[in-house]
Amino acid sequence: MQTIKFRAAIAAVALAAFAAVPAAHAKAAESPVTEADLAAHMKILAGDAFEGRAPGTDGEDRTIAYIVGEWAKAGLEAVPGSATPWLQPVPFVETRALDGSATFRLGGRNLAIADDGVILTARDASVSLANLPTLFVGYGVDGAGKVNADVKGKLAIMLFDNAPFGDKLPRFRERRQSLADAGAAAVLVIATDAVPWDQLRDSAGSSAMRLASAPAGASVSGFLSAAAADALFEQAGQDGAALRAAAKSADYKGAALPVTADLTAQSATRAFASNNVIAKLPGANPDGKAVLFLGHWDHLGICGKEGDADRICNGAVDNASGIAVLIEVAKRLAKGPRPDRDIYFLATTAEEKGLLGAHYFAANPVVPLADITVALNIDTIAISPRGTPVATIGRGKPAYDAVVRSVATALGRKLDEDGEADAFVQRQDGWALGAKGVTSLMVGGSFSDMALLQAFLGGDYHGPGDNFSDKIPLGGAAEDADLHVALGRAFADTKRWAGK
Repeated sequence: MQTIKFRAAIAAVALAAFAAVPAAHAKAAESPVTEADLAAHMKILAGDAFEGRAPGTDGEDRTIAYIVGEWAKAGLEAVPGSATPWLQPVPFVETRALDGSATFRLGGRNLAIADDGVILTARDASVSLANLPTLFVGYGVDGAGKVNADVKGKLAIMLFDNAPFGDKLPRFRERRQSLADAGAAAVLVIATDAVPWDQLRDSAGSSAMRLASAPAGASVSGFLSAAAADALFEQAGQDGAALRAAAKSADYKGAALPVTADLTAQSATRAFASNNVIAKLPGANPDGKAVLFLGHWDHLGICGKEGDADRICNGAVDNASGIAVLIEVAKRLAKGPRPDRDIYFLATTAEEKGLLGAHYFAANPVVPLADITVALNIDTIAISPRGTPVATIGRGKPAYDAVVRSVATALGRKLDEDGEADAFVQRQDGWALGAKGVTSLMVGGSFSDMALLQAFLGGDYHGPGDNFSDKIPLGGAAEDADLHVALGRAFADTKRWAGK
């Protein structure tokens, strides 16, 4: 858990920052956000001294101190009545895989499955499961989102990708948990081709986190590479491509494989607390409705192996860029004409582990969720150059879409409404709030140019290469920061926006 000393230090940082607000910040209210503004924050947040901003590390402490200091200098306040000013402690359990083995049998003989094609994590310190019936369950749920097969006491093998028969069906983590809740003894997820297997193995094989309040998962969980899954299916007399094709049906019921599995896994667990960071800009004429800006502060920490030239996943684009934008948006909203409504700023923890900080906030809101008229999430914003059209993740509500269109057009921005960005709706913190009924949008250019976005996702994303450099295109991020200042003013204006 965070120590009293750390909490006192955060309070001291905020007090010192608030008392030392420079006069130059007043000018920031009317000036556009510049690339230099964002670069200054990103260089610090993505510097090696912050050790990749992993939750529960010294890097978290430095990150939080920086965010609190900048928000206090901007003129934001700690949320009144919060148990720990500026912070919302989020309790976690981390599980680190130590060792594991998987043996598949057919008719008394072992099947040839490469050891490096399987990743196993035990829920407890040591788990040994023998003779598990094995079932391929496709996406694990049917078109209504219900578990699609009898998995009690069995090994369920599930596809990673989102189900193609319902855009609001849960992603793989939630589907995996649903299978565990239905009694699956073990769940293995077949990795998608969109994520390189080596990268997934290094990430998933290191540690997993869950909220301490979350239900326990299956006794053993893990991943199969696509090649390992196909080898298993072939030796079991099945065609992997045919199974995947059949699973695309909304009424797919799974396929029992003539295979049993022996699984053993050992893990180390620890309980600790990380923190969401929360601040408030009190409105000039509050009406009980509020605007929420959010973005995740965390990244993957020290992710490389001993001896690697660069072991730190610094997360410059993902998501030091988003936090930089949140800081500059806060400055301009606080130092310009005070908006009518209260505006909250939330920097979430453990987004990289499954939107966990956002889910915790949604379940334990510091501000009533019913009071939030819109949530604007900012993530991986430094992708596109100036002039990139504006895409919206979470669009589809006409009144909200009209505000975005009006604000963007007034700034000379074009709109991208081809729908390609919709594929990312479940991959960002706004999804956790949307599941609780809060209208959540992610607006900007990064999810408009798919070629640029996919180049990042297939390259430096979640690796040591996501460092700050002058090659990062901050022009589009600066434009998107100005867009969010204008969106904040529009949604916080009681005359312009009724607070739906």
